[in-house]
Amino acid sequence: MAGSRSSSSCLPITLERTIAEIPRDIVDEIILTDDASRDETATLSRELGLVTLVHEKNRGYGGNQKTCYAEALARGADIVVMLHPDYQYSPRLVAAMAAMIASGHYNAVLASRILGKGALQGGMPVYKYIANRGLTFLENILLGLKLSEYHSGYRAWSATLLRSLPLERCSDDFVFDNQMLALAAWQGADIGEISCPTRYFAEASSINFHRSVTYGLGVMRTAMAYRLARWGLHRATLYADG
Repeated sequence: MAGSRSSSSCLPITLERTIAEIPRDIVDEIILTDDASRDETATLSRELGLVTLVHEKNRGYGGNQKTCYAEALARGADIVVMLHPDYQYSPRLVAAMAAMIASGHYNAVLASRILGKGALQGGMPVYKYIANRGLTFLENILLGLKLSEYHSGYRAWSATLLRSLPLERCSDDFVFDNQMLALAAWQGADIGEISCPTRYFAEASSINFHRSVTYGLGVMRTAMAYRLARWGLHRATLYADG
């Protein structure tokens, strides 16, 4: 059983495009969490036959994902794929990502925009590309990994790993994704990557410059806290035992 998480920040048209390309022969259920949006996302989601959860109040990017991951696990998912519904990433890679988890080689898989030449060719703004590469370089040093990027909105997780991650400790903001990866690294999870073509266009979701800076600072705090905890100098709540 596989689940796909969705955010209400997209326009309904991108949701429909995204769902149309998800390989339904291997995906048992698609879950969409609408984070108190004011558009017709939830209505369209129900029309498309998706499991639709609606927050009465906005809980933030991370809070949205917490709801969706919990629902996927409650429904007995073995593999959970989180895919932003803004049609920026190729839904057709769900099968390949799930297969990498099912192989037993990886506990988590990221769809990387950086592997290959897809990011800039797909329209990623140069400043975002540079910021992505810079943050990734520093994170690899501090977390001791060798990933091509940490900031993809397209991830696959084994249910076993998901159940072991204390997601309630993670932020409800955009840094949630990064904290999840740090927690997975803390537990020694095997994290794989797959090259993913990307599309940047007007309807695709994107955070503004101010939120981007806040996110970048949160990423660095998460990575520094990880390194200090590994050195035994300070154990942040995120990496607390138990």
